[in-house]
Amino acid sequence: MTDNKHPENTAPTTNFIRNIIDDDIATGKHSGIITRFPPEPNGYLHIGHAKSICLNFGIAEHYQGHCNLRFDDTNPEKESEEYMHSIREDVEWLGFEWSKLQHASDYFEQLYHFAIELIKSDKAYVEGLSADEIREYRGTLKEAGKNSPYRDRPTEESLDLFTRMKAGEFTDGEYCVRAKIDMAAPNINMRDPVIYRIKHMHHIRTGDEWCIYPMYDFAHCLSDAIEGITHSLCTLEFADHRPLYDWVVENVNSPSTPRQYEFSRLNLSYTITSKRKLNQLVSDKHVESWDDPRMTTLSGLRRRGYTPNAIRTFCERIGISKNDSVIDMSTLEDCLRDDLNQTALRRMAVLDPIKVVIDNFPADDILEVAAANNPNDESTGKRKIPFTREIYIDANDFMVEPARKYFRLAPDREVRLRGSYIIKCHNYLSDDNGKVTEIHCTYDPETLGKMPTDRKVKGVIHWVSASECVDAEIRLYERLFNVENPATEANFLDAINPDSLDIKQAKVEPILAEAQANERFQFERVGYFCADKTSTKDKLVFNRTVTLRDNWAKKK
Repeated sequence: MTDNKHPENTAPTTNFIRNIIDDDIATGKHSGIITRFPPEPNGYLHIGHAKSICLNFGIAEHYQGHCNLRFDDTNPEKESEEYMHSIREDVEWLGFEWSKLQHASDYFEQLYHFAIELIKSDKAYVEGLSADEIREYRGTLKEAGKNSPYRDRPTEESLDLFTRMKAGEFTDGEYCVRAKIDMAAPNINMRDPVIYRIKHMHHIRTGDEWCIYPMYDFAHCLSDAIEGITHSLCTLEFADHRPLYDWVVENVNSPSTPRQYEFSRLNLSYTITSKRKLNQLVSDKHVESWDDPRMTTLSGLRRRGYTPNAIRTFCERIGISKNDSVIDMSTLEDCLRDDLNQTALRRMAVLDPIKVVIDNFPADDILEVAAANNPNDESTGKRKIPFTREIYIDANDFMVEPARKYFRLAPDREVRLRGSYIIKCHNYLSDDNGKVTEIHCTYDPETLGKMPTDRKVKGVIHWVSASECVDAEIRLYERLFNVENPATEANFLDAINPDSLDIKQAKVEPILAEAQANERFQFERVGYFCADKTSTKDKLVFNRTVTLRDNWAKKK
């Protein structure tokens, strides 16, 4: 399965947005559907964005329409080409293709003229109040605002000032342009919102051509109109902005009339989806980078070993509605396990190795036993595993005094080695502290690949050859936060899980020396793992993607 293959056996579910579009098509309101995904290039995309990506591109796919990727690059202070590159990479990784790659900056000239149009029709004016004064005049949710003393500035004067703003005659914050709507409006967004401000900053695409930049609420709706977007889909926090969206489109000579629809954002337990807070985690070095495998950025999930198929299936499973809720992380992890169980190649790795000597096996012999690469997919074939006199097993798979229902190795007890023989422990060595350092066993040569009828052996453990295995660094990742909703904490940094990373020096099958970056495996009986991007043949590094089952629930 390729990384960007679409979810299988998952029929698209209906939702209120699809119902609206069905009605629009049936009534002839729209003959074709055009959507857009409009991220700000001021950070890396996170799992919350995946829901919007899947919705916007999925709608376009379903109705054989178009979806544009449009960067909302109206704030040069926080934007970078690095972020734009990462966003394009994430969208492609999820398996989507945009119809057009657009930028709000593509429309700066048109947006400027739209603002002039509003000023000429006495629906906008140049403001002379400071930012603090504007805030004071705006009022509160309980008290109406009051008109600016510059609200009735003559049209010609506003046009002159706006032209001089563009020419760079004024300093940042000295003037701005406000829409003239209603300072007593119950919706505070309609109280003469700022639509243009001065920013003497270099823009990543337009350079120093502009020193005035449109505000989001002005640029976004008109960019939609310019591109002919039929259904502008956004999250619920923009519902209060919809009247302004409609007002702007209605009061200029708009090339089309897009309509905004809101849906609930993705809130996932044990995660942060604020770009500001994610940036703080990176800048304060609580994590390695934006793609640290503990981060729920799409690049972090990709590096950890998540598949686009699992994320798309997850987004389809949780559905689209107008009701805010918190989705448990286990839902995402279950989608991932379902996918990896079918696609991940099986390998053996011993994370906490202890040596086992098989006394009745020839000292210099190396046998090869065969094991399925993936029992769910016969086309993946089988691999050969070297079997030698000395092997490593996991320390947890031996107990001197076995507890009840412990079916692994113990003195005078038999277990089956995965894919090979039954062994029986007859002795062990310990250090001065009583820690077992070496286990001595015998093997039954008649049990390769079969179970004897004369006895029952319940335990099956994994292993690797001591002489033929290779060393690997195994990074065991847990959730970055140890509270369900870290965003509600007084300081979200206090909720960081101190045990979110545990590094093991492990012994792994020699075939894993050929693992390529981002290749995924199931380490049998241990979990699902991914070769890290830094992994090389000389220094293998694997990230735990997810455990075989939800161990976090047990811990909690």
